[in-house]
Amino acid sequence: MTLEIGVEPSTRIQLIAVAREYETVSLSDDVLARLDRQRRAIDVLVESGTPVYGLSTGFGSLATTFISPDQRRDLQRSLIRSHAAGVGDEVETEVVRAMMFSRLTNLCSGVSGVRPSTALAYCALLNAGITPIVHEFGSLGCSGDLAPLAHVALALMGEGDVRDRGGERMMAAHALAAAGLVSVELAEKEGLALINGTDGMLAQLILAIEDGQRLLRLADVAAAMSVQALRGTDRVFLDDIQALRPHVGQRVSAANLVALLADSPIVDSHLEDTTQVQDAYSLRCAPQVHGAARDTFIHAASVADIEMASAIDNPSVLADGSLVSNGNFHGAPIAYVLDFLAIVLADVASMAERRTDRMLDVDRSFGLPPFLAHQAGVDSGLMIAQYSQAAMVSEMKRLAAPASVDSIPSSGMQEDHVSMGWHAARKLRKSLECFADVIAIELLASARALSLRAPLAPSPVTASVAERINAVSGGPGHDRWLAPEIAAVGELVRGDELLDIVARFVTLS
Repeated sequence: MTLEIGVEPSTRIQLIAVAREYETVSLSDDVLARLDRQRRAIDVLVESGTPVYGLSTGFGSLATTFISPDQRRDLQRSLIRSHAAGVGDEVETEVVRAMMFSRLTNLCSGVSGVRPSTALAYCALLNAGITPIVHEFGSLGCSGDLAPLAHVALALMGEGDVRDRGGERMMAAHALAAAGLVSVELAEKEGLALINGTDGMLAQLILAIEDGQRLLRLADVAAAMSVQALRGTDRVFLDDIQALRPHVGQRVSAANLVALLADSPIVDSHLEDTTQVQDAYSLRCAPQVHGAARDTFIHAASVADIEMASAIDNPSVLADGSLVSNGNFHGAPIAYVLDFLAIVLADVASMAERRTDRMLDVDRSFGLPPFLAHQAGVDSGLMIAQYSQAAMVSEMKRLAAPASVDSIPSSGMQEDHVSMGWHAARKLRKSLECFADVIAIELLASARALSLRAPLAPSPVTASVAERINAVSGGPGHDRWLAPEIAAVGELVRGDELLDIVARFVTLS
């Protein structure tokens, strides 16, 4: 299947398909006609001799430097070479591909003034599975994700390093030749158009929304298993209670928990124990915390959708053919929600860690063995698994410190306020990695604990999830090398299998 840009607005789903599934892209005839019209407006300005930023002047604090006509294509080439100044580790292939799709969508909006041939060449690079090498550092999240996008544009020019579809690193010129593509000589304005957007941070936001919303469903599953492992009640999750405070996410999470806990003999046994008057907050308040996180992700998705439908470039070609400087490249809207997501993930993870710790504490677990050990003293059980979980939660709290408040001036004070949205995106990706493993360890502990509750049984859905987790981790027993077992559950968390098991019994929102 090929996605055609220009038929309908591009979506988050399409971006993910291109980034992760290598879905191909084409440009509609309407898009190509629009690009041709807008390019003619650029050509008129070029021939007029009027100094225009991006066409006949330098960039940033050099915007007052006039560039003669015979040097203007050199200007575009030099812009890309100088701005491809990234430093540090390689950025993930899926991020680069998502960023390229976002930038291509922006180019096709018509405000950038690129030639149709340049947009087609960018599309061909993406479809060939050629991924330019982009580095961790180089964007301040303002004036666009400059260095990351410049490394992509450099490859379009046949320069720099890339990875082919198979992951082999090579020179861009060799990769283009092998794919039957030719390098692009950039015309006036095109170099700036290729790098002047929020595409890097937006790409990472969209990928994070996809991953985070899936992990929040698994967080509900883990919480339901922990509630049973700790002989908690499901009555606090009833919709009559949630309706008293009707936040959307809270009611969704509570409904998930009710469904996951249905027909649980362990939950029913709670009614017979008068010593448990109220469950701990980490159990009782799970819908309030998980739900608030869900609502935050919904808000982030609305920001991403607006950004996906936006036309971002500076200067922009308007419908009347005029070229107008603007500040739409500023990443603040995206940076804020990236920081917000890191905050809520850290809090959900903190609650998960508290449930895990409660299961391991003989004084608070209502009859479970210390640390869920087979022979406490000889065996340490999951004692140090909780240490690792706590360490990741602490890391997530550190990553929750907002990047968007840390503006730093650049370009001779011309760019005197920046968003740091790229940095917010990078730390959110790290936070999501930790979050997956935090959930994995809670699932590992709760699956083992549920086995130790026999002959009392959990709900049918969580029994099946626990069975699968214990199958890959070994379940209760004498101490074993624990790291591979945690990693095995982590693989389940990062895949679809656990949610597929749940879907055989209940539908989670």
